[in-house]
Amino acid sequence: MARVAFLGLGVMGFPMAGHLAAAGHEVTVWNRSPAKAEAWVARHAGRAAATARAAAEGADFVMACVGNDDDLRQVCLGEAGAFAGMAAGAVFVDHTTVSAAVTRELAEVASGAGIGFVDAPVSGGQAGAENGQLSLMCGGAEADYARAEPVIAAYAKICRLMGPSGAGQLTKMCNQIAIAGLVQGLSESLHFAEKAGLSIASVVEVISQGAAGSWQMANRHQTMAENRFDFGFAVDWMRKDLSICLATADETGATLPVTALVDQFYKEVQNMGGGRWDTSSLIARLRK
Repeated sequence: MARVAFLGLGVMGFPMAGHLAAAGHEVTVWNRSPAKAEAWVARHAGRAAATARAAAEGADFVMACVGNDDDLRQVCLGEAGAFAGMAAGAVFVDHTTVSAAVTRELAEVASGAGIGFVDAPVSGGQAGAENGQLSLMCGGAEADYARAEPVIAAYAKICRLMGPSGAGQLTKMCNQIAIAGLVQGLSESLHFAEKAGLSIASVVEVISQGAAGSWQMANRHQTMAENRFDFGFAVDWMRKDLSICLATADETGATLPVTALVDQFYKEVQNMGGGRWDTSSLIARLRK
C-alpha cells in the first residue's frame, strides 16, 4: 500500500480518489474548494490538506485531475504547488486532459527535481470513474510507469504506456477525435430515424448488433431519444479537448476536417445553453 495524494475532486477525481482509499492506500486529498475535500473525507478514510504542497508532502505518488493547462501549472508549480512538497523519487501522475506541450514542460521540471512524471489521461466518463472502469493512456519513463501502474489499477479497466512524456495526451486526443465523429454520426442516425417515423429503440436494437454498434450507441441512445443531457461529460470540456486536438493537428500537419466541423456544432450547443450538457446533446441542435 502506498501514501497517495489526490489533487482535484471533480466528477472524475472524487470517485477516483475513493477507489484508492478503498484499495487500502493512505490517501490525502486537496481541492480548490475545501468543502469538496471535507465531503470526501467524510465519506472515505483519509485526510484533507490545505494546499497541493501540503497534500504532496510525504506522498509516494501524487495524482492530479484538474481542468486545463493553466490549472495544472498552478497545482504543480510555485511555493504552494505539489512539486515543492514532493521528495525525490516520488511520482506525479496527471489524469487531466491537457496539451502534450504542458506535459513535456512539467515533466522536465519534475525531472530536474528527481520526481517522476507520468501523463495518464482517462476515458470512460463519470460512470467509468465511479465504477473503477476507466481506460488510461500513459506517457513517461518506463520505470515511473511501472511503479505507478499498480496504484492506478484501483480505477483502471485498462492502462497502457504509449511512449515517452506526452504520448498519453496524444493518445487521448485520438480518443476525443474518434468520439466527436461517432457522436455526430449517431445523432444524425437517430434524428433520421425520428423523421422517418421509425422507433429509435427498434432501430438501435438491430443496427447495434452490426458494424454500426458503438459504446456511444449502447450507452447514450435512450437518453438521446428522451432529450436528456443533464449528466456525463460536459460540452464545455469537450470543446476544451477538441481545441487541443485542433491546435496539435496544426503543429503536426494532421488534417481533421470532421473534428473541426463537430467542434463548431458543439459551439452551437453552447449557444443553446448546453455548455454543461453531455456530449450526446449534439442531437439537440438537429431538433431545433
